[in-house]
Amino acid sequence: MLDRYFRLREHGTTVATELVAGLTTFMVMAYIIFVNPAILSFAGIPALQPQGVPFAPTLAATCLVAAIATALMGLVTNYPWPSRPGWGSTPWSPSS
Repeated sequence: MLDRYFRLREHGTTVATELVAGLTTFMVMAYIIFVNPAILSFAGIPALQPQGVPFAPTLAATCLVAAIATALMGLVTNYPWPSRPGWGSTPWSPSS
């Protein structure tokens, strides 16, 4: 079923290869799970602490949005592109 939907054979890959690639990509990007909420909640700056968003809900939102966006990218476009908060660092943005 997965092979037929994603045309894996046509792209020269297998389900096992794609699972390993997905796990590897997750491990490389996992830092964002903690870095994004820390930045958004002004962690480490006591004077700004009450002004930031709470850490736990931001962590949950970061995980949910990244999971949904990545799943949609794969299911809708059939393109293996992970989505995560990038703070403006997209690979297709022109460099100044």
